[in-house]
Amino acid sequence: MTRVPSTGRIEIRDLRAFGLHGVLPHERERAQPFSVDLDAYFDVSPAAASDALADTVDYGALVQQVAEVVCGTSFSLLEALAAAVARRVLDDDRVARVEVVVRKMRPPVDVDVGSVGVRVVDVRRT
Repeated sequence: MTRVPSTGRIEIRDLRAFGLHGVLPHERERAQPFSVDLDAYFDVSPAAASDALADTVDYGALVQQVAEVVCGTSFSLLEALAAAVARRVLDDDRVARVEVVVRKMRPPVDVDVGSVGVRVVDVRRT
């Protein structure tokens, strides 16, 4: 019998990290809070069969990678930040598709909003 891949995903919600992202000069002088949601889609059947961490995408490693991008780089636009996170996640050959939401928790607008954000969806190119 041929094994059929079983697509699943790892979900990370509301990862909080401080970064220097924004168009305005004051946004790039002092770190501000960002929130990231991430869905990484991959074939879960090897991990489901083996129950071994080596056979899955490690969510702990994903959390660390996302935090490194948010904290360790600087972008003017949320679109560029979200795309950089997506590219980093797709560095793992097992990840076929990724959805990233990046939210600026204290946006520089004159209206009271909880956050503003961008969603990026990217897929592995073969």
